[in-house]
Amino acid sequence: MAEQTVKLNITGMHCVNCAVTIERRLKDLKGINSVRINFSNATGIVTYDADITSKTRITKYIKDIGYIAKERIRLDQTSRASIQWGWLVFSIIASVTMMLLMYAPLPGVMHTYMPYMQMGIATITVLGPGMDFFISAYKSIKNFFANMDVLVSIGVLSAYIYSTFAIYGIFGTSGHAFFETAVMLITFIRIGKYLEERVKGRASHALQKLVKLQTDKAHLLSTEGKELEINASSLHVGDKVVIRAGETIPVDGEVIEGNSSVDESMVTGESMPVVKQKGDKVVGATINKNGVLIVKATSVGEETVLSQIIKTVEEAQMDKAPIQRFADKVSNIFVPVVVFLSLVTFISWYFASDTTGVHLSFVWALKMAIAVLVIACPCAMGLATPTAIMVGSGVGLDHSILIKRASALEEIARLNVIVFDKTGTITEGHFVVTDIVPLNAVNESELLTLAVAGCTFSNHPLAQSVIEEAKGRGIGWGTVQDFKEETGSGIFCRYNDKDLLIGKETLMNSHGIKINGLQEKARKLDTQGKSLMYIAYDGRCMGVLCLTDKIKQNARDVVKQLKQMNIRIVMITGDSEQAAKSVASEADIDEYRAKVLPTEKMDIIKSIQKNGMKVGMVGDGINDAPALAQADVGIAIGAGTDIAKETGDIILIKNDMMDVIRAIRLGKQTLSKVRQNLFWAFFYNVIGIPIAAGVLYPFFGISLKPEYAGLAMAFSSVSVVTNSLLLKRISF
Repeated sequence: MAEQTVKLNITGMHCVNCAVTIERRLKDLKGINSVRINFSNATGIVTYDADITSKTRITKYIKDIGYIAKERIRLDQTSRASIQWGWLVFSIIASVTMMLLMYAPLPGVMHTYMPYMQMGIATITVLGPGMDFFISAYKSIKNFFANMDVLVSIGVLSAYIYSTFAIYGIFGTSGHAFFETAVMLITFIRIGKYLEERVKGRASHALQKLVKLQTDKAHLLSTEGKELEINASSLHVGDKVVIRAGETIPVDGEVIEGNSSVDESMVTGESMPVVKQKGDKVVGATINKNGVLIVKATSVGEETVLSQIIKTVEEAQMDKAPIQRFADKVSNIFVPVVVFLSLVTFISWYFASDTTGVHLSFVWALKMAIAVLVIACPCAMGLATPTAIMVGSGVGLDHSILIKRASALEEIARLNVIVFDKTGTITEGHFVVTDIVPLNAVNESELLTLAVAGCTFSNHPLAQSVIEEAKGRGIGWGTVQDFKEETGSGIFCRYNDKDLLIGKETLMNSHGIKINGLQEKARKLDTQGKSLMYIAYDGRCMGVLCLTDKIKQNARDVVKQLKQMNIRIVMITGDSEQAAKSVASEADIDEYRAKVLPTEKMDIIKSIQKNGMKVGMVGDGINDAPALAQADVGIAIGAGTDIAKETGDIILIKNDMMDVIRAIRLGKQTLSKVRQNLFWAFFYNVIGIPIAAGVLYPFFGISLKPEYAGLAMAFSSVSVVTNSLLLKRISF
């Protein structure tokens, strides 16, 4: 199966039900594997089998449904807002003109023809800025799916058609026209649409900011040594580019010449520039602060880290949290219910009205029915979750927390248990020499010299730490011969024509070397969770080095805050019982598992989940991939430039354990905003529909004109998006 993915810009969607319609219909198309349509940013991601269908067929099918789909071209929110602004200005002019005709003193002749002039203005408005609603409603009904535009269209057309009949006397001499209702209804809804686009633009600000980081120019170094200015999109892997001070690096690559400091804050979140020299890796969209670098491209275009981050954020915003699926289901059945309530309202007022004359009863009942249709539009419900998710993921991105799955923001707020990998997560992941214990009249420097000589050809983390310690002390060493490394045991080699052994106690025992005088000290160090490295030279044990992986500075604070949140903490590690116990004690973790294989980590998470617990796994994102995938929320920490390739649902770009707390708080705040939005969207309809239906009129004389119902509906959507924007004020 040749699975491919296409990203689409989709125009013509007016509410969440439009997105649901496209999703539902596309899933019926043969060869479609998955569909995600996002109404908030008018985009879609379709995964399909290229052997069965194609991009062209998918876009044509969407067109047949009634919408326009084009392969992804970023249309920023400012452009969308400009389109809405144009229609809004048109509508406002029509409304003002309509009001002048109604209330300004007019000459007798004009007064006679005023109803016809109003009809002309209403006709232009309905066919102009109102036409979008009718087209959308037609598409919706055609696909056996009712969206908000069905309600708006019924309301506008009811007012317009009745008024047209009225001025031609079809309802008798006292027929009353109310063209202004149709015009002002369109105007007020247009106000809501415009404000919606404006605030949605602010909601996606973080993603837009990332897009703008991409540079469009590069200085290519030709094979002849000449510099050519080209579009960055024209670069290929292997090309050499020159980056001067102050310029943005256009590709991911490797420095082959020069040295400079580079601002990598957009990737790592660290404010301090990083020194780069020959052999170092650089990331596209970072900024060269000083000096000149010549970089060989290793990743270009969609393969760069920045492009992967943008892709990840976009896909996260396309994902639907469980709570959103509930809102979508409600919206799907909402429109038919509202149409029914509108009919009930019309019939009730038509027969219960105390006005004189059937035509007046009809007008009053019709206005009430239109008000119910308009005020109940489910746009606010459709926007409640995606806008909060959009803002929440943007806030996370600003704090170097990359949300790869929207539902993870909801899930992380519900966690009962967090499982931490030890090495590189709770600890620094880097060993340091803490104790040097010499024997047989050997001093520390001599023992370290022997150790570093034998470790020179080893890539083991412990060996590399010994080399760093020796370099830090300024110790030099000679070259060994006949180097052999036994996995899980240690090193055997010849140094100055004598045998040199470095490794575990088992290595010493296998070569008949006694460690008399070290047992008691070694046992004490071992119970502290330290790794022991014995050194034997010329058949005698010369001493032991102790190394440890220190816990991160803020590990205890993180554990303390998680406990305050009533979250159970479990540490798992492949290390020994002593090492695990030592780190757990130092970090104040009560529960731990030692000697755990990578495949067993996943089983531990499964066993916790069987008890009905929501489990989050925090690991390095590579060795812990199965466990991260199994957890309800996988959190990869300190992923650096591999952030877009990790298994985790949430990537903590900085190697900062405190970001686990920040991610949980962000999830809780985002879920809180979603709940607030849904509550107010439902509450608004529960209160608004009865008022629009005229329930209060018999008792208090309170009624709601259709145009004001339209204004209320528009501002309910804006209020939901504005409430989501308050997430930007979250305090970490």
